[in-house]
Formats: sequence, structure tokens, C-alpha cells
Amino acid sequence: MEQPTSTTLTDQAPADPAAADDALATQPVGYWSGLAHSAVTRHLRDALAGVDVTQPQYWVLNRVRYGPTAPTREELVAELTPLADGPQEISRAVDQLLHRGWISRDGQRFGLTDAGEAARARLRELVTGLRAEVHRGISDAEYVAALKVLRTMVANIEGARPV
Repeated sequence: MEQPTSTTLTDQAPADPAAADDALATQPVGYWSGLAHSAVTRHLRDALAGVDVTQPQYWVLNRVRYGPTAPTREELVAELTPLADGPQEISRAVDQLLHRGWISRDGQRFGLTDAGEAARARLRELVTGLRAEVHRGISDAEYVAALKVLRTMVANIEGARPV
């Protein structure tokens, strides 16, 4: 195991939502990253529910629109299941979008309908506004630094080094 690059080894304290700034280095990253994930995901899903859309439906619309080729159901499930709460969630979203008339099928491949593209554009505006709300008070440089730290932590655990 590689030694930490800092000059001192920081002991970990129990998770404390009220920890002062000077004690944050002792806080467990799993607690804070999990809390951030839950809060952001809940906020996004609540906002999407207000317009009768699920997050997996939004993912499918974006993948169908921006993918290199028109995807099959199997490709959508394979690509998006790692983001989902289970493998059935993506297939269900495909069926719901077909029922709404937001995607159509040409053989085994899916494409956006005009109504689907209009819905995707409206949802993109909503999500962009939510992102701005979440990022309020955080510079792009701070955001990039935070993601680089998280990416390095993941690489440290999984044995790969970021480039």
C-alpha cells in the first residue's frame, strides 16, 4: 500500500454534520459524498416528478438524442443500468417513453419523436436551472478541484491512477 502524500497522517473522526472547517480534514468522505449524492439526487428527482418525468426517462431521452447511433433496448439497458436503481428501471423508462410518444422504434432501434425532442429540451432547461442552484457559490475551479479529488480517491481504491 502506498503511503499518503501528506506529511502527517490524519485520524478520522466520526461523521459530524456540524464539524467546524478546521475539523473537516478528519471527516469521512463516504459520509459527505453519500450525503451529497442523496441530497442532489432527491432534489433532481423531486423537480422531475413535478413535471411527471423520472430521472431514468431523462437519461434515456439524452442517450437516444446524443448517442453515436440509435440505440437498441439492450444497449440502453447496458449503458444506463449502472446509473439506475436496478436493471428493470431502464427498460421500464423505455416503455413509458414509447407510451408517451416521446421515442419511437424503427426495427430494434429507438429515436426521438418531435414531441420527445421538445420534452428533452424543456427538461434540459429545468435540469440546467437545478444544476445552477446546486452550484451556487461554487466556482468552476472549486468544482473541478472537488471532482478531481473524488476521482483520485476512486482510483486509489480501484488501483488505477487518473491521467
